[in-house]
Amino acid sequence: MPKPTASLWHAVPADIAPRIERCLAGACEQRETRGPVPVFFRADDIAVPGKQFFRLMALFTLYRIPLCLSVVPAWLTAYRWRQMKQAGSKTPELWCWHQHGWRHVNHEKNDRKQEFGPSRPLDKITADLLRGRQRLESLLGKDFYPVFVPPWNRCGPAALKQLKNLGYHAISRIRGSMPPPPSGLPDFQVNVDLHTRREGNPHEVWRQLLNDLGGAVTNGRCGIMIHHRLMNVAAFDFLEVLLKTVVSHKVLHPTLFKGLAGLY
Repeated sequence: MPKPTASLWHAVPADIAPRIERCLAGACEQRETRGPVPVFFRADDIAVPGKQFFRLMALFTLYRIPLCLSVVPAWLTAYRWRQMKQAGSKTPELWCWHQHGWRHVNHEKNDRKQEFGPSRPLDKITADLLRGRQRLESLLGKDFYPVFVPPWNRCGPAALKQLKNLGYHAISRIRGSMPPPPSGLPDFQVNVDLHTRREGNPHEVWRQLLNDLGGAVTNGRCGIMIHHRLMNVAAFDFLEVLLKTVVSHKVLHPTLFKGLAGLY
């Protein structure tokens, strides 16, 4: 079951639009490189289409912003895939469908949650990686793109090595994730978390969220993580303002994983 919606999303501040504008405008001006800043959005826990999923797809379609969708293979059926593909059928160039673990099940007993963590033997890791990939290749066909997002943004060194050996183009985790991937396996790290932030004073969390957003743009690459099943009306309202502001800045370059691949 998804976590409860964070208190951050009980209400969006009335002045959020100008605050986002000031944040992004300042970050674009102060960016470390003079070229365009790649921005990518990654939506996790995809496979069971519902009201929130369809609203998410409609929003990205409206603003014609690309979206990377992390699909949990064991949750997907042919019927669900037909529904999801139909939702994006008018703009297929906007979507990147990639792998999010196998079953999204925790196998660590004495550490933080991981599906492909250090306590699992190599043969089990390899089998589940392949099960997931083969299922997505079978259902998605040419729409599948071989990037791997580990559940909870964590995996062990054996899984990282196998991902490279199995020919994955990249991994995508959260900023600062360890251990580092092997050479030749880029890590498209997200550095702005919209929906799984820790609880705290909503005013402080809003300030920190905008700081994360501005800092990512200033540093030259912005990856934004979405969990649509945790989104309520306020979260969708904020996301729409964010998308609208992103497309208004020519310096910001919304892209998919394929676009990031050429930067490594």
